[in-house]
Amino acid sequence: MTNHKADHRKKPDHDKPDRNGKKPAPFSPRGFLKALGPGLVTGASDDDPSGIGTYSQAGAQLGYGIGWTMLLTFPLMVAIQEISARVGRVTGRGIAANVCRHYPAWMVNLIVALLFVANTINIGADLAAMGDALKLLIGGPAFLYVLVFGVASTAAQIFLSYSRYSAVLKWLTLSLFTYVAALAVTKVAWGEALRGIAIPHIEFSSTFLTTLVAILGTTISPYLFFWQASQEAEDQRVDVRKKPLAEKHYGAWKEFHRIRADTITGMAFSNLIAISIIITAAATLNATGKTDIETSAQAAEALKPIAGQFAEFIFALGIIGTGLLAIPVLAGSAAYAVGEGRRWPVGLARKPNEAAAFYLVLALSAGIGILVNVTPISPISALYWSAVINGVLAVPVMVLLMIIARRRDVMSKFIITGPLYWLGWLSTAAMAVCVVAMIAGFLI
Repeated sequence: MTNHKADHRKKPDHDKPDRNGKKPAPFSPRGFLKALGPGLVTGASDDDPSGIGTYSQAGAQLGYGIGWTMLLTFPLMVAIQEISARVGRVTGRGIAANVCRHYPAWMVNLIVALLFVANTINIGADLAAMGDALKLLIGGPAFLYVLVFGVASTAAQIFLSYSRYSAVLKWLTLSLFTYVAALAVTKVAWGEALRGIAIPHIEFSSTFLTTLVAILGTTISPYLFFWQASQEAEDQRVDVRKKPLAEKHYGAWKEFHRIRADTITGMAFSNLIAISIIITAAATLNATGKTDIETSAQAAEALKPIAGQFAEFIFALGIIGTGLLAIPVLAGSAAYAVGEGRRWPVGLARKPNEAAAFYLVLALSAGIGILVNVTPISPISALYWSAVINGVLAVPVMVLLMIIARRRDVMSKFIITGPLYWLGWLSTAAMAVCVVAMIAGFLI
């Protein structure tokens, strides 16, 4: 009988030739960057225009003292995203596909419906921010830009080949460096900023607690879990050399190392950008008493008289770039969840006629997101309710994910154990506290 526990703990010999007699290639920066994929894109898409608005508001209202939250959320993000990725790679299926095979249909349908609604509302809010940002740069009708961005993002997902589209998403992550550039042209009190990052500062005020909940809800979102798991499964499906690790154990540790490096890089990148935005807002908006920021576009506009036209330009440009990255992830994760839950053929690597229902859901989510901008509904109010739905949805999804990750009938000998497992539960507990705080805020 095979000792599964011993197999699970066995460490790989990186210098040992593979079964074809080839030794692993030595580490190279180019090879490392090429290996990055779902984790990098997931982390970068976390800094969507709505997230940028949240971080700008946090810096404007609370100054440098809120920066430490990025260090707090980093290990929690890494843990839950790595677990999501491992589930996708081991099983060859996304989260919804695994849930629908082991839990009641009503549970899957409820989770998928809430995710679709939250993602669609978020798409609408992100498109509104992108339209406002472009209007700020060149003038003209904001809704026209909303329509162009929405249609272009959807068409790219449907009609571009998967390999090309994956490359486009990777390149779009570079747009986030605009916020590092914005920070570079900002006069920062670095001693105070570094203290804000390194030393936790807690205030028992409604403003502080609401902002803390918003940051946690922004950085740990259900659509990120679904996207990264589904993309790992998708990458496995399109590579003829790969099989789900539950079926083909060979090379598992190499894959887990790749997933960890990819996830850590993506989440570190995400938090670096978030810190840049918070410090920029703290050094400019908070320092001058401008604390009434509600959107990313308002933050960009407010920067002009304080930090100059260049700061406004690159901040607004970053909103557009991150939106072009985030909207496909939001629409795509909704389509994956619905399609997997219904056991339809899914995947961006499939042609439209091979996965018509999947692409229909994707287009529907983006289309409704566009239409949100012609209704009397305020994008800010819509985003607020999207955050509420995401918060309520995140906890049960994370609990299910943690349970699935320990099921041997799902994960074979690759069940999640050790520090990663407990960090995953800590992330789940932090999100639960976030939701309780949010509900308490409604009642007070």
